[in-house]
Amino acid sequence: MRARAFVAVAATAAVLVGGCGTTDADDQPSEKESPTIALFLPESKTTRYEAFDRPLFEAKVKALCAQCKLLYSNADQDAAKQQQQVEAALTQGADVLVLDAVDAGAVAPLVNQAKQKKIPVIAYDRLISGISYEYYVSFNNVRVGEMQGQALLDALTKAGTAGKGQIVMINGSPTDPSSADYKTGAHHVLDGKVRIGREFDTPDWSPDKAQQEMEQSITALGRDAVVGVLSANDGMAGGAIAAMKRAGYATLPPITGQDAELAAVQRILTGEQYMTIYLDIRREAEKAGELAVALGRGEKPAAPATADNGTAKIPAFLLDPIPVTADKIKDTIVKDGFYKAADICTAPVAAACAKAGIQ
Repeated sequence: MRARAFVAVAATAAVLVGGCGTTDADDQPSEKESPTIALFLPESKTTRYEAFDRPLFEAKVKALCAQCKLLYSNADQDAAKQQQQVEAALTQGADVLVLDAVDAGAVAPLVNQAKQKKIPVIAYDRLISGISYEYYVSFNNVRVGEMQGQALLDALTKAGTAGKGQIVMINGSPTDPSSADYKTGAHHVLDGKVRIGREFDTPDWSPDKAQQEMEQSITALGRDAVVGVLSANDGMAGGAIAAMKRAGYATLPPITGQDAELAAVQRILTGEQYMTIYLDIRREAEKAGELAVALGRGEKPAAPATADNGTAKIPAFLLDPIPVTADKIKDTIVKDGFYKAADICTAPVAAACAKAGIQ
């Protein structure tokens, strides 16, 4: 949460140049020669935000608008801190807000503050509920969960354990609406086909909490009874794997992930993790940057889709996810330049890289 990463720039530009949506005059953003664009990210425990989202977004904005001023804040998973950051940016004269909310169900008052100042808002990665705003840029999150569930079911079927034992579901933060979508998608695939022994909604997407949840599951269900783990992202997968290693698993059961974190890609190659969901973060960040610049210039490009947030249908750009197992890393993550082979193939992973044809 899709096309391959780092592609379709020309197509994206064509969308932006295309027809503009119509809005009431009061809703039109004001045009400025040097707009100030504020980006708010929710946390740094998930490595993608500081390693990819921020630099890719900032680079795209500067490429399109060298005179634009950028404001950046990371909330460190603290909703109160993010509120202070957004209010400070409004005070500093931000002309566009790009907001990846810590608690997407509770930031409508902040969005309303921006609306009262006629400052457009883009919901980035997480769908903000309870109020209307200009755009939502993310991935098809239900599809992410379906892909994770299907990958786990395929692995269990291949191992002959789909009808034996139980799985553990380690879902993401309950304050992140994307997490609910991932969970919904996974249940679409898994319900009625496997036994779910334990299921958790993990605060803050914390790998440490995921490790504790996995330890509790092993104690409650028994080590031999756990035949698979549905982890909503790679960081939590790492925590679950640490718990299983500590419990003495000779062979780890299949475990899913998301975000294609470097450590997870290495774990997939060495067989500790079964798969990850490769998100085209470059395309997501660059699309948000393009829209932010357009809004800052008084434009409002047409969107190809809408997302229902319970209050309004938000113009949306929804990208497709890509499931990646060991045999797909070379032709996706490496081919697209998401990571270089040299980054992945450190000494402990060199043999596994050679086996997968990654050099």
